[in-house]
Amino acid sequence: MNSDPKTTSTTAIDATSFSHETRQADLRRLGLIGGLLLTALGSLFAAPAHAQDIQSAPSFVDDFKSFDRSRWYVSDGWNNGSHQNCTWSKGLVALSDGVLSLGFEKQKLKDREFACGEIQTKQRFGYGTYEARLKTDTGPGLNAAFFSYIGPSDKQPWDEIDFEILTKDTSKVQGNAYIAGKGKNEKLIEVPGGTDKAFNDYAFVWQKDSLRWYVNGELVNTITDPAKLPSHAQKIFFSLWGSDTMKGWMGAFADPGRKLSLQVERVAFTALGDPCQFPESLVCSVKELGKTN
Repeated sequence: MNSDPKTTSTTAIDATSFSHETRQADLRRLGLIGGLLLTALGSLFAAPAHAQDIQSAPSFVDDFKSFDRSRWYVSDGWNNGSHQNCTWSKGLVALSDGVLSLGFEKQKLKDREFACGEIQTKQRFGYGTYEARLKTDTGPGLNAAFFSYIGPSDKQPWDEIDFEILTKDTSKVQGNAYIAGKGKNEKLIEVPGGTDKAFNDYAFVWQKDSLRWYVNGELVNTITDPAKLPSHAQKIFFSLWGSDTMKGWMGAFADPGRKLSLQVERVAFTALGDPCQFPESLVCSVKELGKTN
């Protein structure tokens, strides 16, 4: 951890009681061949005209005072493809004084020399405001991510909404969206003070006619093109992983020589039309977010 880590009273998360129905997590973030395959698979599922209503799990706030096993699935014992240089490990998902930590460290697991952490919700969410308060570490070849995703293993096309911090440069975060496996909606967004020096608030607002990204309450990107808007309910993910091969995007990986982490203080989903759930929520300050438009 880079600065001001919270390291006391750490409790590792036991994933053994989790359902394994989502074990493969759709082989997210594949390299070129895998990406083309997922795109092809996505095209097999007829995407409906942009949905007027999307089924969604209810609003929630999780401040990680404890680990809600009914909400979260912990990835453990596998990886997302040849591009990923680490194996997901439940041992790198832990709670510490109300902060969830996802780790990355040198630890040989199966055919990888490093281990890393990921969690995902068991439920799927639709239109609304997605918020997380995060702090990253720093280092080339790593990706610290807060995103929503659904894909072919759930018999859905690949839809995704991203905040991805490529920790080679902690002054920026990348916002992106994939629709039926097609991206090219990315935008690099400045994070004043950096993602690694303090906790920052990241939010995206998904509505029927728009997708908006916010950093620390400031609107930083908007998409309104109907062809670039997701139309399928998605799971919420947090992950920290590395790559030896995706150098152009993530930078040339170098062994950090220590354990790195992505820290999460809070995550929330507020469905459209639901009231503000906590004082710092974007829904409290941006009035139109409470409307179901």
